[in-house]
Amino acid sequence: MNEYFMPAQNGNHEIIIDRSRFICHVFRVFSVADANVIIDEIKLLHSKANHNCVTYLIGDNNEFGKATDDGEPSGTAGAPMLDVLQRQNMRNTLVIVTRYFGGIKLGAGGLIRAYGSAVSVGLKAIGLVRHVQLQSVFLTCDYSLFDTLQSRIKAQGYEIGNVEYSERVKLEVLVAATVVNEFKTWVVEFTNDSVPVILGELSWQEIKV
Repeated sequence: MNEYFMPAQNGNHEIIIDRSRFICHVFRVFSVADANVIIDEIKLLHSKANHNCVTYLIGDNNEFGKATDDGEPSGTAGAPMLDVLQRQNMRNTLVIVTRYFGGIKLGAGGLIRAYGSAVSVGLKAIGLVRHVQLQSVFLTCDYSLFDTLQSRIKAQGYEIGNVEYSERVKLEVLVAATVVNEFKTWVVEFTNDSVPVILGELSWQEIKV
């Protein structure tokens, strides 16, 4: 997995469907322990609500997932909420939908649509960021080539990190993990294979959507 999405911030958003209030609480979380603390806080805050349904996907590769209906008919709340997170390729995200019943029964199909909509609309209202896995690529070149190489790298849309000046110039280029081979090929062709290409560490960068 080389990229995924997360909420841009913690927040909540409310919609009303047939007089029932659906409050979608969205959180950035990085551990199950942190998620459980937040879940307990929301359930205490909305202790008079009819339901506090939960879903989360935690870990860069979704190592931990959960979906609960909290008293709603089985499969009508947690599952559609989780489905929204999966379809939008979310990670490290906790969603709790609080429902205050408005007196009109929605039926199984209505509940599935309502909980799914609450999450979809909530995520859109709060906003997302994209996490991209980047590879540090180190290039070492002569001073005579540096300005041209740096300019062409930027023109190709790659980000330059640290630059070290000694007998030769060593520059770090941050390249999306999915196109590292393409970048290496470009460097070899552009420099006539005169610039060594050394791969460094992988990291994650957050980009606003």
